[in-house]
Amino acid sequence: MQTKHFFSDPNKLVQAALHSLTLTNPSLAFDSENKIIYRRPDASSKSKVAVISGGGSGHEPAFAGYVGKGLLTASVAGSIFASPSAEQIRKAAMEYVDSEKGVLLIPMKYTGDVLNFGMAAEKAKAAGIKTEFFAIGDDVGVGRSKGGKVGRRGIGGGILVLKIVGALAETGASLEDVYRIAQLTTDNIVSLGSSLEHVHIPGRQVPSTEELLPADEVEVGMGIHNEPGSHRMKGASLEDLIKTMLKQLLDENDKDRAFITRKPDDKFVLLINNLGGVSTLELSGITDEVSTQLARDYNIKPVRTIQGTFLTSLNGLGFSISLLKLVDTGLGPGKSLLELLDAPAEAVGWAAPIQTSTWDNHSSDAPVQQVKKTVVAEEQPSNLKVDPALLKKSLSAGLQRMIAAEPQVTHYDTIVGDGDCGVGLKRGAEAVLSLLEKGDLGDDPVVAVNKIVNVVENTMDGTSGAIYAIFLNALAHGLREQDKGTAATPVTVETWAAALKYSLGALAKYTPAQVGDRTLIDALAPFCTKLVETKDVHAAAKAALEGTEATKHLKASLGRSVYVGGEQEWLGKIPDPGAYGLSEFLSGLADSL
Repeated sequence: MQTKHFFSDPNKLVQAALHSLTLTNPSLAFDSENKIIYRRPDASSKSKVAVISGGGSGHEPAFAGYVGKGLLTASVAGSIFASPSAEQIRKAAMEYVDSEKGVLLIPMKYTGDVLNFGMAAEKAKAAGIKTEFFAIGDDVGVGRSKGGKVGRRGIGGGILVLKIVGALAETGASLEDVYRIAQLTTDNIVSLGSSLEHVHIPGRQVPSTEELLPADEVEVGMGIHNEPGSHRMKGASLEDLIKTMLKQLLDENDKDRAFITRKPDDKFVLLINNLGGVSTLELSGITDEVSTQLARDYNIKPVRTIQGTFLTSLNGLGFSISLLKLVDTGLGPGKSLLELLDAPAEAVGWAAPIQTSTWDNHSSDAPVQQVKKTVVAEEQPSNLKVDPALLKKSLSAGLQRMIAAEPQVTHYDTIVGDGDCGVGLKRGAEAVLSLLEKGDLGDDPVVAVNKIVNVVENTMDGTSGAIYAIFLNALAHGLREQDKGTAATPVTVETWAAALKYSLGALAKYTPAQVGDRTLIDALAPFCTKLVETKDVHAAAKAALEGTEATKHLKASLGRSVYVGGEQEWLGKIPDPGAYGLSEFLSGLADSL
């Protein structure tokens, strides 16, 4: 459980968060006393049904984040995880919205919200305002038997209901139609959440360990206020978790949870909602797994897949899956559930940027036929020629020397870096060596270097990998620039020197690193420069070694070493790991000649 927060006062936090919406959406206004976010009057707009939602804070962007054109007219916030009062809601319905065409009060189904929004609805009706009340319940985590008279809780799928009724109200639809579609949509949504941990409210006492979920357990069906779900799974993989969740959502034989039925031609919308604390990387992986299992086990390929952070539980380490079955609204063209879901909305919390036309134009999941427009570099031969046996021998010697140096490189990098330099160099060197062992690179150095580039780009990541890839790509170009005719031209030391000089210049366009900055350039640049001057590979390798030794006495200006302290411990003793690894390769190459 994450118990550290930037705000220690939850009341100040709620006020600041609500006020921020007026900064990110200029069409909104804020009543701070009553915690009401509402749309500013627009003289040019027609009167429409006012749609008002809200609830406890801590579920952002719900619900205030959905106020805006095409969605909610207003939202009322309570304290964190606490319903707003009936008086707050009454003010929103009677003083802050145009109620000429009526008002729909539509919170999620939680006792406090139902009671207070219901009380406000009755007050509005008593005042002569045409008002309807509807509480959204879409959760299947708690089945019929346990839910009893309370029914389903409102969780992530409720946002789809708000989006659809908000879009419908924007068209000028009647209150009767907006209310009926709220019911219809909710009847065809199922949602289920799971979480790895409870959440902590800013300003609250840190909970005891007994309140935490064990490290190897996940709560299936956890509510958005830390409420328990149906059960806990111990040591479950993501695949098993998703399988369990989809079964609860879609198993028609489970009479306790079969809230929707399916036919082969039914179409669905899938919503993957972040409860607040899941990284986008993991959430995307979850979306992929859910989609895979839906297609494989249920023959469902959603016509829309929407992923993001829509209804949270503060920084909850969990997610929810919602499936909306698309049924006929009976309202005719332009007002189907899908069209209303796709309709534009100016609300900072709503994030579904893919337009209807894009979905329609690319509905097929057939493999994309890639058209090869140009010949890749390694397939474009040159007239330059090298001795393939000598090339293989010298490269192999250098690579084996670099691989053998990995423990030392790793040792150095553990002290002055993040410890991954040696492993990265070894991985790249082993991959290139494997390429050599499978066969000769041929006698064309341009083609040979491009083959090596392809291996390096696919096996070496990070900054070092990018530098090597850029340098080798430029080396291939530097060699090709010296191919002046149609006759075979032997490659000499002068040829290599000129190509290396070009490569070093090209590399300088992409990195500011120079000799003295304590990077691999301290080995690479002296090697290239000395080879151009002397045409002597042994002298060049010696210059690279001397450059590497000089890094022992340098403070880092670039690279990860800049952020590593303790210079007094290693300055004068530890060379730059990247420069050391490269100098070992160059020494091995020179010694083989």
